[in-house]
Amino acid sequence: MAWTAAASLCCRLVRAPPVRRRARRRTLCSAARSTDAVDREYADLNLRPLYPNRGHHLRIRQHVNPLSALFVEPTEPPEWTEVFEDPLLPLMVDIGCGSGRFLVWLAKNSGERRNYLGLEIRQKLVERTQFWVTELGLRNVYFMFANATVSFEQIVLSYPGPLSLVSILCPDPHFKKRHHKRRVLQTPLVDSITKNLCLGGRVLVQSDVLDVATDMRERFDGYADVFEHADRIDKDLQCDDEGWLLDNPMGIRTEREIHAELEGATIYRRMYQKTRCFSPDYSIS
Repeated sequence: MAWTAAASLCCRLVRAPPVRRRARRRTLCSAARSTDAVDREYADLNLRPLYPNRGHHLRIRQHVNPLSALFVEPTEPPEWTEVFEDPLLPLMVDIGCGSGRFLVWLAKNSGERRNYLGLEIRQKLVERTQFWVTELGLRNVYFMFANATVSFEQIVLSYPGPLSLVSILCPDPHFKKRHHKRRVLQTPLVDSITKNLCLGGRVLVQSDVLDVATDMRERFDGYADVFEHADRIDKDLQCDDEGWLLDNPMGIRTEREIHAELEGATIYRRMYQKTRCFSPDYSIS
């Protein structure tokens, strides 16, 4: 009996490592597929050779607490004439722009005559992306290290042209209920977007987490006197029975969108169009 127990234990110890290695290989394979998919989506940018001294991939914190003392000070706006060739063009702001590939692609390939501004709270990402912008010689896109929750108002108020589009795409979900206050889209930011967006301007929100997408949607649905669902105005935008956009309206997917869809996740999107002026006395708590 003692020999049988010892042999059984020995077998379990011998078999355990291959199981762990197989799981590791699956994780690495999934990550590699995601990276390859991102590279294919953004192939025409040819960004890999543009950061030779510090590598294509950065070691960064995936989750940042925007309530930390490190991020409470508003970021000063840039000199717009120094960062954009024509600072009077309509402006798109991508809040939480991540790696920035999405905006760089739009700046290079979109037929829209507009400027693109990315706001990101992780400074290493901003430094790399701005390097790409400089190397590509683009003068219609710029990235800033900023906590949008405290900096958005000051930045967009200083911009000389109209704010025509704001996107919040797959923001950090901060799953724990006690951390929901860390989510980027809080009432003051919704107020600021609603107030500063030009008439006819649009807001696009999306997430692969239904709870986060619903939270963002409910916040803008609360401004029904200001916004219309864009699909009611633009018949090219099709929705499912629950009101989520069926397709990506931007012509390119974000990196998170690519990763999520590879994992079989659903992307929940909603787009709003500003049809009436915002009253300062009108806000949702």
